[in-house]
Amino acid sequence: MADLLGSILSSMEKPPTVGDQESRRKAREQAARMKKIQEEEKKKKAEFRKRMEKEVSSFIQDSTVQKKKYNPMSKIERSILHDVAEVAGLTSFSFGEDEESRYVMIFKKEFAPSDEELEAYRKGEEWDPQKAEERRRLREQAALDAQSANQTETQTASPSSNYRDKYSHLIGTSAAKDAAHTLEANQAYGCVPVANKRTHAPSRRR
Repeated sequence: MADLLGSILSSMEKPPTVGDQESRRKAREQAARMKKIQEEEKKKKAEFRKRMEKEVSSFIQDSTVQKKKYNPMSKIERSILHDVAEVAGLTSFSFGEDEESRYVMIFKKEFAPSDEELEAYRKGEEWDPQKAEERRRLREQAALDAQSANQTETQTASPSSNYRDKYSHLIGTSAAKDAAHTLEANQAYGCVPVANKRTHAPSRRR
């Protein structure tokens, strides 16, 4: 145990070898390179953000455009553009199936896209408002036709008037005949309806 401790102490007291000095030098160079890369990335991000802020400002001031589509860009660039758009009060979305093809679209708030428009972009399709309006009208007409067909089926299944209403003239005549027969039978057997009975006080002979 003492020998092991002595060997460790003696190795620590020795001056660094040429190999150790070379490793330290390479580590310092690598750290310097990393710092330089980070500074360059930071500078590029700042420049990109400044350029996006200028483009977004021009987009806002141009009353002839409602939306703007950008070319595919990296995830970091998309993040910066989304942030710039949000600060400017715009709506922004990313589209594209894979990372290499993803791009950003920005919209003015008053022209924010509908769910149908967003779905078209997600599918990689161009948005055509006229075609969309035609599809909407066709869907509404189909819904109206289906509703009309359902109402027709319901009316066919259940009669428009009930049995008693439909045959009221026959039922009424039959009821009158039954009442007449009942009256004749009562008269034949000397029965008098209650309504026709009168209460007479017994007569007294004076």
